[in-house]
Amino acid sequence: MQIKNKIIVITGGTKGLGSSLSKLFSLKGNKIIVAARSIKKERLDNNIFSIQADVTRELDMKKLANFAVKNFNRIDIWINNAGIWLTHAPIEKVNIKKVYSAMNVNFFGTFFGSKYALMQMRKQKNGTIINILSSSALDGGVGSSGYCATKFAAAGFTKCLRYETAEDNIRIISVYTRGMKTSFFNEKKPNAYRDFMDPMYVAEKIISNLELKNPRQDLMINCRK
Repeated sequence: MQIKNKIIVITGGTKGLGSSLSKLFSLKGNKIIVAARSIKKERLDNNIFSIQADVTRELDMKKLANFAVKNFNRIDIWINNAGIWLTHAPIEKVNIKKVYSAMNVNFFGTFFGSKYALMQMRKQKNGTIINILSSSALDGGVGSSGYCATKFAAAGFTKCLRYETAEDNIRIISVYTRGMKTSFFNEKKPNAYRDFMDPMYVAEKIISNLELKNPRQDLMINCRK
């Protein structure tokens, strides 16, 4: 796929991987719509449109998709990147409120974003949805029951979405990443944090996969840099 002159929507796009993706896509000559709860007002900077939107609110995702279509007539790539990490804790000490919050962002945010991206892509008969998951969606881990549950849910949903679009000209890509150096870990950095990947490195891998003639549907990024 040639990544140029595309209309790209990225949720959770102001920090970490989302920010790195928006910068690289912009350098390649695309228009990017970045959405996040933290954005105070709409603005435009070097082909990057920043819009306030909460992925846990279905209406916000509908409005986000409508903004893209109203201004650019299509959505070529939609990246569900917004996510929340939970510090490790045994099940007896898991903060249930934080698990609910993580499920709302990690699963429902992916669900709502995919829903409205898919509705538009079916109308235009093409498009790509990329769901940023985690290696935690592939295997469990000690003290990670709450977080893994949210990512397993998002991974299962993504697989079903791929089945539902099997007859359409719509590509569904799962990205499984291992540790990245992001603000996720501001509260408590894991012992191996210094070996985690730089978000820009991960963004380059995601875009390189898209540029292949036949991009991998399940992209695992676990090389540290």
